[in-house]
Amino acid sequence: MSKIPDDLQYTKSHEWVRKLPDGRIEVGITDHAQGALGDLVFVDVPAPGRKLIEGEACAVVESVKAASDVYSPAGGQVSESNARLAETPELLNHDPYGEGWLMRFAPGADLPAAGLLSPAAYRTFLEDENA
Repeated sequence: MSKIPDDLQYTKSHEWVRKLPDGRIEVGITDHAQGALGDLVFVDVPAPGRKLIEGEACAVVESVKAASDVYSPAGGQVSESNARLAETPELLNHDPYGEGWLMRFAPGADLPAAGLLSPAAYRTFLEDENA
């Protein structure tokens, strides 16, 4: 079973969202997503300053199996990207909820609560998806 931390919110496209103390949000891919992709060999994250639109593909993670888009859970402007992933994409495999974060950004408005799943709802979603 995938790790699903209780202090995060999730999307149906397998991104996680962490609200930071300064009001920004941090985004990454879930343990389930990195496990399904396998060994990651390339990560392309959005550059600081990029404006994001909720639901748009904004990053790419590529493994030996496949490439997958990462979708923005909210609109806003990227303030920080995890540049370490360019040299060490395997951070996403080893620590998807820590050092493997993809980007941090200031949301343009409140996060869309309807589009985010609680940890319990994400667990149920994964169970239904794998049934």
